[in-house]
Amino acid sequence: MQLKLTKPICFFDLETTGINVAKDRIVEISILKVFPNGNKESKTWLVNPEMEIPAEVIAVHGISNEKVANEPTFKQLSKEVYKMIKDSDLAGFNSDRFDIPLLAEEMLRAEVDFDMKHMVSVDVQTIFHKMEKRTLGAAYKFYCDKDLDGAHSAEADTLATYEVLLSQLERYPELDNNVKKLSEFTTRKQSLDFAGFIGVNKDKEPIFAFGKHKGKTVDDVMEKEPGYFGWILNADFPLYTKKVLTQLKLSKFNNKLS
Repeated sequence: MQLKLTKPICFFDLETTGINVAKDRIVEISILKVFPNGNKESKTWLVNPEMEIPAEVIAVHGISNEKVANEPTFKQLSKEVYKMIKDSDLAGFNSDRFDIPLLAEEMLRAEVDFDMKHMVSVDVQTIFHKMEKRTLGAAYKFYCDKDLDGAHSAEADTLATYEVLLSQLERYPELDNNVKKLSEFTTRKQSLDFAGFIGVNKDKEPIFAFGKHKGKTVDDVMEKEPGYFGWILNADFPLYTKKVLTQLKLSKFNNKLS
């Protein structure tokens, strides 16, 4: 089984200091880039997160503070990472809810203008959960009949995720071997930011998906309570959410001028 690709797709996995998308940092990133002709390119980096890795997190992935102390920071690696993924679609295991949002935060902190306008994403975990509802290790055993050695190392998890997707395509003929179709299948809900704070309604209008203005259009809230925009920019929201909201505000302002 080969993926039917019209452009490269990058399978990737992150090991991090925790699970808070806005605050935690990458300690390891592995990327497997698959090209339409079937060629593959892979790269794994250890990353100095510039913060302490909690003991309970080290117990999961085995990456200690000492191990990354002399490694480059993500800012130092960001241009190399972005160069590898910028022409590609993205795929991972739970990537839509965690890996892509956290990667976006790291990119924006490194002043790399990362967005998904020309990319789609395939979350292999969503296919698995919709079809079987288990974990990556179980998925690997179920679909590939292999034990996942080295689980919670970014490189092992990345390769396993790629192999699981290929096996899923073989097992489920109803799945289209098409990255855009797989992306649509794995999308849980439509949102304009990775973290899901800004969604869209049935009329395709941007709406707030949280808090006191949940369900209200962004335009309406900005018109009636302009201070809400400033509060979000100064509060502990992901940088990508703030970027999307700023773009919406600028778009509305430019429409008024035209």
